[in-house]
Amino acid sequence: MSSATDSAPLAATGPALGKRPSGPSRGRGGSGYPRYVAGKLGGAVVSLFAVLVTSFFLFRLIPGDPVKFMTGGRPVSAEQLDIYRQEFGLDLPLWQQFTDYCLKALSGDLGTSYQFHAPVVDKIVEALPNTLLLTGTAFVIYTALGAFLGTRSAWRHGGLGDRLNTGLALTLYSIPSFWLGLLLIIVLSVGVDPIPGLFPTGGMESGGEEGFAYLLDVAHHLVLPVVTLVAVEYGQTLLVTRSALLDEMGGDYLTTARAKGLRDDLVRRRHAVPNAMLPTVTLVFVNLGRTVAGVILVETVFSWPGLGGLFYQALSVPDLPLVQGLFFAFAAAVILMNTLADLLYPLLDPRVGR
Repeated sequence: MSSATDSAPLAATGPALGKRPSGPSRGRGGSGYPRYVAGKLGGAVVSLFAVLVTSFFLFRLIPGDPVKFMTGGRPVSAEQLDIYRQEFGLDLPLWQQFTDYCLKALSGDLGTSYQFHAPVVDKIVEALPNTLLLTGTAFVIYTALGAFLGTRSAWRHGGLGDRLNTGLALTLYSIPSFWLGLLLIIVLSVGVDPIPGLFPTGGMESGGEEGFAYLLDVAHHLVLPVVTLVAVEYGQTLLVTRSALLDEMGGDYLTTARAKGLRDDLVRRRHAVPNAMLPTVTLVFVNLGRTVAGVILVETVFSWPGLGGLFYQALSVPDLPLVQGLFFAFAAAVILMNTLADLLYPLLDPRVGR
């Protein structure tokens, strides 16, 4: 799996990047757009159900007995193991387990974690703010950086700056995020002569700090994981923005704008960039959905107490209710954001959704 997708599986329902459907056009007041919305919402519901089914059966292929884990390695009798299985419903036929799981999920109950003995929903809510802090900070930075550098590269395509930007973006985009994270820990946390260790090796806080000192401590721990995510993710936004803007630069309307005497700066900002941002908007929504999922490998490498680290911890047991619930939450976030992108896209480009 590439570094840019070290997170929960994506369920893409949005329009393909850079593609604009063609076909007969209808007015927004007609039945075309409502039918388009209904189709997208229906597709999202089907996708969510498919994820629910997948999350149940997929993780039962993982080797390991969760009941034996719950005993803490102590020698127990077969009768005691049966009691545990009955308590968690693991003695029921698979079809009945699946039915119970689906009915509970529809009511918002994703089960009880084997290892934490707490509702899965509570564990997700507890870890979600930490993930949003990490991946949300990185998301804002790499989206702004990628869009800015992509615009500059396209407008001066073929130049030295363009070649350096695209070359660096492609290189970093191809690097596994966990490898880059480990490298940063070795160089900037442990320290390599003559570079001293400047940042913590992991975690979210050192402990014992309060008030503003606590915020500085969290920010200090945040630096390396954010740098890792920005380095491996900004290239995707840069390349998509650059490609879309290059497609627009040959347009007649830009020639007309220049002929009117507008400076290149104004032509780019007022005319070319707004039209070229449609594929980037789609990518932003896709990445926004992945922000909720977090990046499992990065959170694991830096011991960040978020959803990604929790998923890795649950997977090693295996804690079936917790991995099922997290997998469903990850995929649901991506499906939701893709569907929202689908619904907003016709407002940005009237040729879509007719």
